[in-house]
Amino acid sequence: MEMFVLFSCLVATALITPLALKTFSPFLWMDLLYCRDLLSIFLTYVWRRRRRPLFLVLDRFLEQAAAHPNKTLVVFEKQRYTYADADRISSKTANALRAQPGYKAGDAVALFMGNEPAFMFTWLALTKLGSPVSFLNHNIRSKSLLHCFHCCKATVLIAASELKDAVEDVLPYLVEQGITVLLMNEHCDTPGIESFADKVELAADSPPPQSLRSHVTLKSPAVYIYTSGTTGLPKAAVVNQNRLLTVLAVLSSYGVTADDVVYLNLPLYHTAGFFIGFIGSIETGSTIFLKRKFSASQFWEDCRKHNVTVVQYIGEVLRYLCCTPKRENDKDHKVRLAIGNGVRAEVWREFLERFGNIKIQEFYASTEGNVGFLNYAGKIGAIGRVNFIHRKLFPYTLIQYDSERDEPVRDVNGLCIESPKGETGLLVSKVTGISPFVGYAQNEEQTERKRLRNVLKKGDLYFNSGDLMRIDSDNFIYFQDRVGDTFRWKGENVATTEVSDILAMSGCLKEANVYGVRVPGHEGRIGMAAVVVREGERLDGHRIYDHVVSYLPSYARPRFIRIRNVMEVTGTFKQMKMKLVEEGFNPEFVQDPLYVLDDGEKSYTPMTAQLYSRIISGSLKL
Repeated sequence: MEMFVLFSCLVATALITPLALKTFSPFLWMDLLYCRDLLSIFLTYVWRRRRRPLFLVLDRFLEQAAAHPNKTLVVFEKQRYTYADADRISSKTANALRAQPGYKAGDAVALFMGNEPAFMFTWLALTKLGSPVSFLNHNIRSKSLLHCFHCCKATVLIAASELKDAVEDVLPYLVEQGITVLLMNEHCDTPGIESFADKVELAADSPPPQSLRSHVTLKSPAVYIYTSGTTGLPKAAVVNQNRLLTVLAVLSSYGVTADDVVYLNLPLYHTAGFFIGFIGSIETGSTIFLKRKFSASQFWEDCRKHNVTVVQYIGEVLRYLCCTPKRENDKDHKVRLAIGNGVRAEVWREFLERFGNIKIQEFYASTEGNVGFLNYAGKIGAIGRVNFIHRKLFPYTLIQYDSERDEPVRDVNGLCIESPKGETGLLVSKVTGISPFVGYAQNEEQTERKRLRNVLKKGDLYFNSGDLMRIDSDNFIYFQDRVGDTFRWKGENVATTEVSDILAMSGCLKEANVYGVRVPGHEGRIGMAAVVVREGERLDGHRIYDHVVSYLPSYARPRFIRIRNVMEVTGTFKQMKMKLVEEGFNPEFVQDPLYVLDDGEKSYTPMTAQLYSRIISGSLKL
């Protein structure tokens, strides 16, 4: 009888436990799997760090090339290159560069190219020579180009043939500084620029001696990646060899396998394209389908034609795809995984509903930052989940932030105040040996601005992410806004991303970019939105008014609306605000149609010179 009771209890426990866990700890199993992945990442990283001779990303590539020489690494337009091809061409490029009188192994080199296989092969070549590489945005020109080139102290500039005119614009300065300028062309008749493609073709394909990179350590700069110049000229974030090794280990757990075909259409000069697209494929041994630039209209046809299984996104990319005309074959593809960051909750839902059961692997990270999150539970809208082990390895917290004074809130002891769960706070992460912050090349002032001292105790040091976050009761973490984007009006903080999301739900708007503008005689900044109206629609002032009144408190409602034909974005599809903020709402200077919220008419009505004058004089209450 006792045995029967014991057996019954065991059976009941076995049946009840999964139900109880699902009810009271629905994410426990996912948390445990994530902890397993964290342990695997950590062990892989430590094992590689301890290997001798020094193990770098290049060595992982050489392992893949040796194990699968005939495996396709990259498909580009009508060309196909195997891992062995990439190894051979990169060695030829390295040997051709060694023959240049203005270069010696280990010198910093600036790479000025768009998305093409030569970008990848040249980077591998420079890595074989122990040279740090500066990734120049191929869209920059003149002053910005010279600024970015100067940051890394490069002695050589290697440029794509189609960028010859941009190079010629700054050539007098480069010649004056004794810079070796190489053009990926078979001939060049411009004095001061040497053709390089012909020299690569004639060079030997034997691997350069490993001794050429014997000076490289884990602290050596590997690449310089430029952050957006939203508050001035771009800053060169220093990514050292240790950071690349960390990235390599992390990307092994993102769900990509050697059987996958990864669609890479984000810029290779940026973190997302280079780290996840290129370095990630080196780690997993997968194949890359490389595209010169993102095209929403060609995206799914490319995926079908090349059997793409993994895609990348950033910023507004998924929304652009959702805005394309609907087709009967929208779900006819092999894509199973989308990796990226910056997708809004409503776009996430629409994307899945329209294009099928694709796993969205949303994550959070920054080029120079020392903490990241992964939404391993797949919670729509979240960038990740707070995990005890993750927080122990990479200590971080959210602190209260004063958007008006543009600084953290501190107590009487001068320490920062942690934000309660559920409230928005500034993400800061402790600078440690495991999670260092290297900073920006040739820019100690900007580096120091990212350092936050005396956060939780005297003498501690944290990295200031500049991002406002919120952690909910289920321990999911959500991106709220960027510091500087959030503005304060009527004593309240307004998150621009939240207002943008609500405006986009109004029905007649295709896109909304929200920002704060100053009004004479008023403290803080008042809300304004630049919008793009859906094709075939018009701005319905009454409809927008009813919508914002229903969803937003009075202080968060955009007071002014500016209609744009197209929204300007950065090279990584982030909305640009700085110019819009500067132009404000003066109808004399803004050529776009302008509207002002009119509570009397319960509508957004056209802005006139008279209305503007009344606002500026203070006779019209805001």
